[in-house]
Amino acid sequence: MDNKLSFSSYLVIGIMLFALFFGAGNLIFPASLGQNAGTSLWVAIIGFLITGIGLPFLGTLAMGFSGSKNLQELSSRVHPIFAIVFTSLLYLTIGPFFALPRTGAVSYEIGIMPFVNSEYTQIGLFVFTVIFFGLTLWLSLNPSKIVDNVGKYLSPGILIGLLILLVFVIFKPMGDFSAPQGSYVDNAFMTGFTEGYNTMDALASLVFGIIVINAVRAMGVTSKKGILAATAKSGAIAIFFLGIIYAGIGYLGATSVDMFGIMDTGGPVLSAASEHYFGSFGAILLAIVIILACLTTSIGLTTACAEYFHTLIPAVSYKVFVIVFSVFTCVIANFGLANIITYSVPVLMLLYPLAIVLILLAFLSPLFYHSRLVYVVVMFFTFLISIVDGLKALCESLEIEYFGWLQSIINLYDNILPFYGVGLGWVIPFIVITVITSLIARVIR
Repeated sequence: MDNKLSFSSYLVIGIMLFALFFGAGNLIFPASLGQNAGTSLWVAIIGFLITGIGLPFLGTLAMGFSGSKNLQELSSRVHPIFAIVFTSLLYLTIGPFFALPRTGAVSYEIGIMPFVNSEYTQIGLFVFTVIFFGLTLWLSLNPSKIVDNVGKYLSPGILIGLLILLVFVIFKPMGDFSAPQGSYVDNAFMTGFTEGYNTMDALASLVFGIIVINAVRAMGVTSKKGILAATAKSGAIAIFFLGIIYAGIGYLGATSVDMFGIMDTGGPVLSAASEHYFGSFGAILLAIVIILACLTTSIGLTTACAEYFHTLIPAVSYKVFVIVFSVFTCVIANFGLANIITYSVPVLMLLYPLAIVLILLAFLSPLFYHSRLVYVVVMFFTFLISIVDGLKALCESLEIEYFGWLQSIINLYDNILPFYGVGLGWVIPFIVITVITSLIARVIR
């Protein structure tokens, strides 16, 4: 029989889940969205919240619902080879390719760059990232309770600090909303929706979900129904705080344009706003808190990636993976936050539809008796669409014309796939193919 958990237990797990999800991207992207969305802020925020908190919540629940021990086990329902490739790509994306270097770049842009002369910006980034990822390397090789303690007390501290900042923003805004920019003019909702991809939280939820489930089990809840209920209640607490923070930072960004103008990324927006409201002391305090928060995230991601790849390739030690990932991440971080964001978009456009479909199939799986046929066919057609979206985003990121053959496929998809123009071309094929293959699976069972 399951133990009955108190509200405080749900709160502890909820704050833990908040801490797992809340990283560098959760600060900078809502601020940037707010600046560019302007008067279309609330429409854009709704789209952002769907992918920024809704999908991570579903991903966490999907791990519990599926009964899988980890992401590789869940994705092996498609095929064992797919499971290895997909899981590896996901770990590399939330690890050394994008999310990990972003922790160092965000720390620098928010915490250090405001105090560095413009001519020394690049040198400052190099020095800072060497120190930052050097500490990551050392603490990942020598795990200690200091990291757990910092994370345990820092997350509530960050939450309280940001809420105080947002109270000032609400009651004493820096300015009025400006006109929307770029794609926010005509497609604010879908731009916000795809902007939510950048948090990478839906991808991370497929990794972090098992951590939450294990925490629930450790409190004496072992039944599938009990785990789902506890995860849902704890998750609701986490997404409540995340939603407030996202909406608040988005509002901060939207009201900051009159005073600061539109900035390249959300990092300097937060730094400038903090200094505006609290002076130099506020900027310094924000710098310390953000650097420590990003450092704990960096250690967590480095450790998780090294452990996974060591499990995948036992011949290579955990320590070697930690060293390789730390050095590689440091190099990538020195390309700057704007470049990291730019080049992450194509990968996210490829991976996100696959991750969303995998999450949805995990919930639908009992209806088609977990048939591999459904998983394979649905994921294959989703991949045919997402790979084109990824290549399309790559060309746009590089500011080059679409390849001849790519343009032909894009035109075809535009003509035959509903919602393709707004980035959801995979939705209708997913529904139709899932229904057809599920019926076939039930017949041939």
